[in-house]
Amino acid sequence: MEIKNRRVYYDYSIEETYEAGMVLKGTEIKSIRKGSVDLRDSYIHIKNQEAFIINMYIAKYEEGNQFNEEERRTRKLLLKKTEIRKLEEKTNVEGYTLVPIKIYFKNRRAKVLIGVALGKKTYDKREVIKQRDLAREARKEAKL
Repeated sequence: MEIKNRRVYYDYSIEETYEAGMVLKGTEIKSIRKGSVDLRDSYIHIKNQEAFIINMYIAKYEEGNQFNEEERRTRKLLLKKTEIRKLEEKTNVEGYTLVPIKIYFKNRRAKVLIGVALGKKTYDKREVIKQRDLAREARKEAKL
């Protein structure tokens, strides 16, 4: 199962990607397996040589009662020190940010795919929409 942040490709151009583990508590993993996650408006912040995912929504697990955690709490990401240093250097350049692209399972562990992203301007977004519409029209004409 994969949970994707489709909006990220519309708002940003992705330069590089990294894979990171997440520190989860209690019933959060069950909610992720169920697909009750929202990556919109979430981002990665590096503080004191540690990476954190901020504003990621994981819904409360219905059968979890008192063991449920706060839905939008800050969660620590598991990365190597060299990867964290590289990410920190890249985000110090103006315009770059770290965004989660998708959450997936690898060997029964939840992983998050992090993208080093450069924000798109409005005219870039319009160009993407225009190219997509032209490709759609071309496919329609090819079928006829």
